[in-house]
Amino acid sequence: MPLDRSLIAGLPAFSGLEGSELDSILAQACSSRFPRNSEIFGQDQEASHFFLLLSGHIRVVRTTPDGDQIIARYINEGELFGIAVAMGRTTYPASAVAAVDCVALSWPNSTWAELQSRAPSFAGSAYQTIGSRLQDTQERVVEMSTQQVEQRIASAVLRLVTQSGRKGETGIEIDFPISRQDIAEMTGSTLYTVSRLLSAWEDEGIVRSGRQKITVTDPHALMLVAENRRRR
Repeated sequence: MPLDRSLIAGLPAFSGLEGSELDSILAQACSSRFPRNSEIFGQDQEASHFFLLLSGHIRVVRTTPDGDQIIARYINEGELFGIAVAMGRTTYPASAVAAVDCVALSWPNSTWAELQSRAPSFAGSAYQTIGSRLQDTQERVVEMSTQQVEQRIASAVLRLVTQSGRKGETGIEIDFPISRQDIAEMTGSTLYTVSRLLSAWEDEGIVRSGRQKITVTDPHALMLVAENRRRR
């Protein structure tokens, strides 16, 4: 059964395209479901396809030569990922793991050039994605080099809230399961340190945390922590 054009019609990467053009693009795509915690592709695996996340959230995980795992970022609905072809790479630089049950479209790399020429907005979106992720990586490097661990963890939680927050009765909740170990892998810290700080922030009314759930109840106070401007 052909994929419905409504899957991509409202996305910035395909803005300005007519229905027949969307149908033609989708005719070359494959839709796949990925259960939570399943790997979509692995680090250093041959990059044969590129992807668009339709629903869910994806963890991008890098493994160091020593075997340590680092969560580089999370991918949200409507974002392109696995676009190694756009960077001139033949392998994926990191693994993509479904943080929740996900649905994604994929295209073979052989369609990349055609898709760019047919949909200029797609090309613009792809390279904007690369640019924003490069900037995010540079900011993370600066944080790791200059910030105390408490600042790094506060910055990481704020970044997740900004990207994937959902307003609730008690605050802004990160809209997918995330563990304290995940936060540790994002910030170059330890599970003990993350647990200690989240517990302290909870006592101060800054966050609420439970099993794989974090809600920021006082974003301004957390921002002061991230910027090292909180009065002691």
